[in-house]
Amino acid sequence: MGVQAEQRRWRLSVRARVLGAVLALTALGVLVAGGSAHLADRQRMDREIDAVLARSVAEFSRLASDGEDPETGEPFASASRLVYIALQRMVPASNEGMLGYVDGKRRWDAPVTVAVRLEEDRELLAALDAYSPPADGRLRPARLTTSTTTWAFAVVPVSGTELETQDSGMFVVAVDVDAELAPALETFRTFLVFAGVVIVIVGLVGWLLAGRLLAPIAALRRTAQEISDTDLSRRIEVTGDRDDVSELAHTVNAMLDRLEQAFSSQRELLDDVSHELRTPLTVLRGHLELLDPSDAEDVAATRTLALDEIDRMGRLVADLTTLAKVQRPDFVVRAVEDLGLLTDDVFDKARTLGDRAWSLVSRADAEGAVDRQRLTQAWLQLAANAVKFSEPGSAVRLGSRLSDGELVVWVADEGVGIAPEHLATVFDRFERAAAGKVEGSGLGLAIVSAIAQAHGGRVEVRSQPGVGSTFEIVVPLAMSDAGSQDEPEEG
Repeated sequence: MGVQAEQRRWRLSVRARVLGAVLALTALGVLVAGGSAHLADRQRMDREIDAVLARSVAEFSRLASDGEDPETGEPFASASRLVYIALQRMVPASNEGMLGYVDGKRRWDAPVTVAVRLEEDRELLAALDAYSPPADGRLRPARLTTSTTTWAFAVVPVSGTELETQDSGMFVVAVDVDAELAPALETFRTFLVFAGVVIVIVGLVGWLLAGRLLAPIAALRRTAQEISDTDLSRRIEVTGDRDDVSELAHTVNAMLDRLEQAFSSQRELLDDVSHELRTPLTVLRGHLELLDPSDAEDVAATRTLALDEIDRMGRLVADLTTLAKVQRPDFVVRAVEDLGLLTDDVFDKARTLGDRAWSLVSRADAEGAVDRQRLTQAWLQLAANAVKFSEPGSAVRLGSRLSDGELVVWVADEGVGIAPEHLATVFDRFERAAAGKVEGSGLGLAIVSAIAQAHGGRVEVRSQPGVGSTFEIVVPLAMSDAGSQDEPEEG
């Protein structure tokens, strides 16, 4: 009996130590992951608040510099009129409010449709009454904590000398920081409750099941749950041989990779749509507000502008939709193609893109597994860019070749070229490296890069300003025949 009791106490002691270690590691992981996620969320929301203020200031500045008084059709004649029209026309964010000052005194409040009422916070009003612009003239968002809430605000002064009048004004925009952060705080409190429940469950399960085999499996399951609920960038550390537990860890990590890519693609798409559609919508709204229905020429001009902006939004949405499909498994569907005929087809289509001296320099004589539609799309995008950034009648050369088990398709032009400092970012979304105003969404080369990467390849560029550029799409493939090894001419 004594030996059995000692063995039982020993088993309980090991059981308690294992359970304590599991609970400690679980709690540490939950707190670190949850605290890091909450801190990152707070920092992100602070940046978004500053971005909201910056957008409002920029919109007011555009109205001041480019806008017209809707009553006169002329530039604003006074600071008071500019501030009043801005308050009536601008649409603030959900937790954003506005005020208008003239000659140092509060003159106008935001329209009644604006939920955030800055005039109700006397401490904020007192701070604004005593506000003086920075000596260097640079506008900076400021923070003020009152007994009501914490405000992030920006003040845009309008001097009379700028408008050739005697009055002066201030446009004030402020964001209720506490209201903005409330969802994040509520989420974190919910997370803490959930984390406590998870720790209790882990303890109960570990105490009841208590085994070397079951304890790691339970810990693995809980760790996977924590990762999915907090930070998709974390991964489960795989230890041991190729047993059932390690195989499960590999499977979960692969699932998290897919989830992280899907969530990242979704966030990028939403951010891009929100960012890029704001400008054409603002342009449409501004011109429609200023439209004179009785003026046929004004109606026709506004119609032309509206159709142009709608077409631009359509192209932008189509390009964003293409980028959103990159992570789908069927984005690239390979099939064995005659690469020489593919080169001929692309060259025939490219010649219709513009008045250029087109030439087919080299042609790969082989068959390889590629997605004909996607590769043609990327190749023609490079040809379209060559036309866009070169002069009529200049030379544009196309070709394909095989090199070390890779298919290389290329386009070379004699256009404006790309500055060396822009080569590293030329394939980023909405990046426009060329000087001057160029039509397009800024997504063409990003789509080319995505198609090349979906083939397991890459895009390379060589360029010299004032001389031209050469873009190459390099795609690895298993060739059934040797082909042309011609090198492209330098652009």
